[in-house]
Amino acid sequence: MDFSLSDEQKLLTDSVQRFVRQQYEFEKWRALAKSEEGFSRENWAQMAELGWFGISFPEEVGGLGGSPVDTMLMLEEMGKGNVLEPFVSTVAVCGTLLAKAGSDAQKEEVLAGIIEGRHIVALAHAEAQARYNLADVTTEAKADGDGFSISGKKIVVFDAPAADKLVVLARTAGGQRDEDGLSLFLIDRDMDGVERRDYRTIDNRRASEITFSGAKVGKDALVGPKDGALPFLEEAVDHGIAAICAEAVGAMQHLQQQTVEYAKTRKQFGVPIGSFQVLQHRMVDMMIHAEETKSLAMLATLKLDADAQERGRAASAAKAQLSKAGRYVGQQAVQIHGGMGMTDELDIGHYFKHLMALETRFGDGDHHLKRFGALS
Repeated sequence: MDFSLSDEQKLLTDSVQRFVRQQYEFEKWRALAKSEEGFSRENWAQMAELGWFGISFPEEVGGLGGSPVDTMLMLEEMGKGNVLEPFVSTVAVCGTLLAKAGSDAQKEEVLAGIIEGRHIVALAHAEAQARYNLADVTTEAKADGDGFSISGKKIVVFDAPAADKLVVLARTAGGQRDEDGLSLFLIDRDMDGVERRDYRTIDNRRASEITFSGAKVGKDALVGPKDGALPFLEEAVDHGIAAICAEAVGAMQHLQQQTVEYAKTRKQFGVPIGSFQVLQHRMVDMMIHAEETKSLAMLATLKLDADAQERGRAASAAKAQLSKAGRYVGQQAVQIHGGMGMTDELDIGHYFKHLMALETRFGDGDHHLKRFGALS
């Protein structure tokens, strides 16, 4: 198979690399991470102007008609800069949901708004008891007149503090773990009956716990079929997994490169520590882990248009690999740098923390090994 990039993909990669160099020098990153929102609205507008949000969406919904590989290339470069903007939540996950299952009105208003940079959207699906099971849902959407009344609690809603819209998973029929009877709703984040508790995550992103107390929505808020939303959610989450795996590859490549450069200059016993064979072996292993993750991230990306079983197996394989490799690469980078590897003044620890956060997002390694086996 030919993995060489097209001229357009090379230009896209160069564009993202230039953006990262200009906007994500480490001191700028630290300032953004400590800011109230945790990212830059100016950067978000620039990314929209460059057309990045519409790359992989069809032209009929305002996109550029590219492929998921284009998104993978962008996220790998963003991972090298530890980019803070909510691209995965808004574009890769919620954008995919709206493109696959949204009504014409939702596509014309919200999806078009995502592509143009006007909307930031977060997915509220996880619950405390679910342990990564997408179908384990206690939040209820009960019929209420011509619409629904939503009540329940969602945890770890990534990027909700900055979002103006939420896509909420709720049960409209069936028991707590039934795969049927689930529905998705597109709602305003600050509507009546919605209460947030915002917090900073370990990797300096933002997330929320959200409580719904009889939040009333109309039938037009439904995303996809009533009682049949799970397949669409699973597809969107697999898109999210492919996206964060690509992002993790970029982060691991950065850690490996920085560690090699440090080992060339840091001296112990009068010689560079990079001359010690045991550290050379560790740094080679870091590279191998990153390359293995890149291969599986590419496979997960290429399988996004396959049937649900094949797509799910590829996504779970990539996520299980990320969970193992991200931890290894991060640990070795910190150990070779020594105590300074975890200081706030050096970027190594911040990349490691981000890899640890990505390890559990959309399911940890154990969960995806089980899912891979179940889909075999």
